[in-house]
Amino acid sequence: MAEAHQAVGFVPSLTSDGAAVALRGPVLQDIYLSGLRSWRRHLSRLWNDLLSGVLPASPLSWLFLFSAIQLACFLQLDPSLGLMEKIKELLPDCGGQHHRIRGLVAAALFALCLWGALIFTLHVALRLLLSYHGWLLEPHGTMSSATKTWLALVRIFSGRRPMLFSYQRALPRQPVPSVQDTVRKYLESVRPVLSDEDFNWTAGLAQEFLKLQAPLLQWYLRLKSWWAANYVSDWWEEFVYLRSRNPLMVNSNYYLMDFLYVTPTPLQAARAGNAIHALLLYRHQLKRQEISPTLLMGMRPLCSAQYERIFNTTRVPGLQKGETHSLSPQWDIHRQHCGSTGGSSGARLLGLKPFCWLDKSFTLIIFSNAKLGLSVEHSWADCPISGHMWEFTLATECFQLGYSADGHCKGHPEPALPQPQRLHWDLPDQMRQSISLALRGAKTLSGNIDCHVFPFSHFGKSFIKHCCLSSDSFIQMALQLACFRDRGQFCLTYESAMTRLFLEGRTETVRSCTREACNFVRAMADKEKTNLCLGAWTPCTCSPSQPYEILWKDLGLLDSPGTHLVLPWCVPRGKCLRFLGLSPGPVTAGVQDPQCLALFRAAVDKHQALLKAALSGQGVDRHLFALYIVSQFLDMQSPFLAQVYSEQWQLSTSQIPVQQMHLFDVHNYPDYVSSGGGFGPADDHGYGVSYIFMGDDAITFHISSKKSSTKTDSHRLGQHIEEALLDVASLFQAGQHLQRRFRGSGDEDSGHRHGFRSSKTVQSKTPSASEPIP
Repeated sequence: MAEAHQAVGFVPSLTSDGAAVALRGPVLQDIYLSGLRSWRRHLSRLWNDLLSGVLPASPLSWLFLFSAIQLACFLQLDPSLGLMEKIKELLPDCGGQHHRIRGLVAAALFALCLWGALIFTLHVALRLLLSYHGWLLEPHGTMSSATKTWLALVRIFSGRRPMLFSYQRALPRQPVPSVQDTVRKYLESVRPVLSDEDFNWTAGLAQEFLKLQAPLLQWYLRLKSWWAANYVSDWWEEFVYLRSRNPLMVNSNYYLMDFLYVTPTPLQAARAGNAIHALLLYRHQLKRQEISPTLLMGMRPLCSAQYERIFNTTRVPGLQKGETHSLSPQWDIHRQHCGSTGGSSGARLLGLKPFCWLDKSFTLIIFSNAKLGLSVEHSWADCPISGHMWEFTLATECFQLGYSADGHCKGHPEPALPQPQRLHWDLPDQMRQSISLALRGAKTLSGNIDCHVFPFSHFGKSFIKHCCLSSDSFIQMALQLACFRDRGQFCLTYESAMTRLFLEGRTETVRSCTREACNFVRAMADKEKTNLCLGAWTPCTCSPSQPYEILWKDLGLLDSPGTHLVLPWCVPRGKCLRFLGLSPGPVTAGVQDPQCLALFRAAVDKHQALLKAALSGQGVDRHLFALYIVSQFLDMQSPFLAQVYSEQWQLSTSQIPVQQMHLFDVHNYPDYVSSGGGFGPADDHGYGVSYIFMGDDAITFHISSKKSSTKTDSHRLGQHIEEALLDVASLFQAGQHLQRRFRGSGDEDSGHRHGFRSSKTVQSKTPSASEPIP
């Protein structure tokens, strides 16, 4: 989500004196340390593997194997072909009376070795299976025989009930793309936003890079990909997040919001109690690995490593990574001197008005009107992980725990527990001054953000599926159209995609502003300017053409007699229009719609290809990022890489996935839908746009920009997004009535269109705890 800002902001930190000295050490040493950290994590997860059943078998399977060997020995059979006798000979001889015990130990050791060999074989087989990405390239809604066979084998080798971390040892490592392919894709992505002169200059730098620096840099990356768990993720976390000196607020942290339309209780303390209870229930399930692993498209498991750091994680500023006035490492010193009176140290974790640090893994915020919010620190994980926890929290605290008729938490208070106490902070004067400065800076940052949140309720995912299109690609192309109408030009666009198909994968960038998208947007702009007048026509004696009559009705292009008529390309100009029932006179026809539709489909197909490439580890930006990091280690100057990281993302976008729809009953409780979340803009003159599909018939958008910019306006872009979505929908038969309804509504529902309706507190409609969880 917010990594677009950090992705372009990390370069100054690398060129500062402190960071530059740290990076000019031996690159092999850093690669060695990366691998060492990977192997340590690998060993530390051994206990998790035992708990999760040592995929795809369990410790009980060893007991079954040992029992089978004992049964074979009882039947005077030797399944070990003499190996157990060899093992028995190696065991110490403790006397004849222990002969039977030696036999049991030898059988147990043989069973353990055989069991381990089988587990290793199954792991290797599953890893090879999970390295197959052909299913990504198949058309949406279809599945080849090869993919069906692959899916069946994956399910067989996955065991019956895989737990959260069951797949970790079987996930393949993220591949290093070909540097030639990466440079080619990069040049293709920037062509729409560069002039001919600038593009030729950039292409020249790219060719020089391929000849001079690329081979050596690529060699180091391939070495790291074989030694470490992931060739880019640890560098991404360190240099994009942890070395950044920008304030976490707006620049890095992202937020998640409460239910869009309702608040289940008006009591702040009650909401806090249930929310914390729900979070602890989630933590309990996480500790026991009872959370099901996420499967992409219901088939392919994703990496679960980021779940390990949801709780008990904080970002600690250090003194060795540079200094900046906006986020000073004095903070770490002040924290050590910060104490409180009137409560135990453990009580500092909870409070309705906490002394809040934004470097925690997440900060739960309970407002005075009992609305919930979540501020998430970005370095430890990405939005799908915290979003999964947030979905569980909202559903559990509302539907399972519930509230009584007076708004309080259900249940009875425990009399033995001490009463809550207000914490009184004992702060030194230096600390108070630093807090005042930080508060002033935070107010300045937040006051400069123009945040606009609005639900789009004209259609949603069901309509897009009816058009046989990808919902994400549909939105991305509409965003390109809206942004062009807002700015009058195309801009570099950042869309976040995940790489969790691979071990410890995080994110990749989809560059949504493609040549195909620009062609579609230009065609839509031409359509708005150009109309073709067919001239006056007079009745004739020719009979109407039945196929054309059916075509008109199927496309739904007619409003009423006497109005303007939109003719598709397939109807010849000059064709008799008598059968349409129009009186003689001028007929005006826009001639761009079929062309726009064809260009739109081409743009969607291109976006899908880029998205699938990103998912399969063949994206552009993370590879270029890793190449740049190696060049800094080697003190190797590359004008091409410097040019890459001088670019600004004026449109940063991200979709918030809904992963647990079974937790919410959108039919019986349609108002209980999460409004998603958002992040700050990546550029001072840019936009940050996130969106979430709420059920099947609504989409919520979060738009952010800076008030200090004269080029942006979040509400203005929101209006452009709404109009663009309806204009794109009107290219399809099913969407014709949506645009007419919207145009005819005027300003009657402008309050609903330009902002979400005011939140209401609801107790009577809140499901009781006795009802089944939706």
